[in-house]
Amino acid sequence: MSEAREILVTVQEVWKAYDEGRVPVLQGASLEVRAGEMVALWGASGSGKSTLLHLIGGLDVPDRGELHVCGHDPRRESDRLELRRRHLGFVFQLHNLIADLTVEENLRVPALAVGRPTAQTTARIRTLAEQVGIAHRLKHRIQDLSGGERQRVAICRALMNEPRLLLADEPTGSLDEATGDLIFSLLKELAVRNGIAVVLATHERRFAEACHRWLRVRNGKVSDA
Repeated sequence: MSEAREILVTVQEVWKAYDEGRVPVLQGASLEVRAGEMVALWGASGSGKSTLLHLIGGLDVPDRGELHVCGHDPRRESDRLELRRRHLGFVFQLHNLIADLTVEENLRVPALAVGRPTAQTTARIRTLAEQVGIAHRLKHRIQDLSGGERQRVAICRALMNEPRLLLADEPTGSLDEATGDLIFSLLKELAVRNGIAVVLATHERRFAEACHRWLRVRNGKVSDA
């Protein structure tokens, strides 16, 4: 990746522990992510990669250390809200969709949060659904979809408000191998097409190696793989 690209994420000497400090997870983790690149956080279960992703996304706050994401500080509540509404998209291992709603209704939720005009939202839904191959499923309820289809919807939802950064936490972890391969390829394709940065937490080395860069998370620290 070009060194001229803007740095979207800076994590500097971040520490995080749970259970009143008795369970250390991150111990001085640092990294940078630039616009337009796909970076993998690779490590075993419990290594701290998901915790690091949650800190970047403002789903949790560090005990100490510096964080800067898309010009905001996710340690501050006001910044976290702005980041989640306008700059970040999340894709989780479990899709976290609303089962009783249709695909289209699920995709309208993030647009409603930022007051996007209805006509613009409808056009955006159609574009994303066509890109991921679920346009024929827009009127179907989430509970009627396959696991792979649900994850495609989750990706669309994450991209709905045109984020600059996509955070994906083990997005293939609950899928079979073939479907997981398809979802990973789709994520990479969409990242390139939409010109966004992606940080992917994964325990699968083959996915990590297929990213632009992959970093190893081990013993609470981040290093080049």
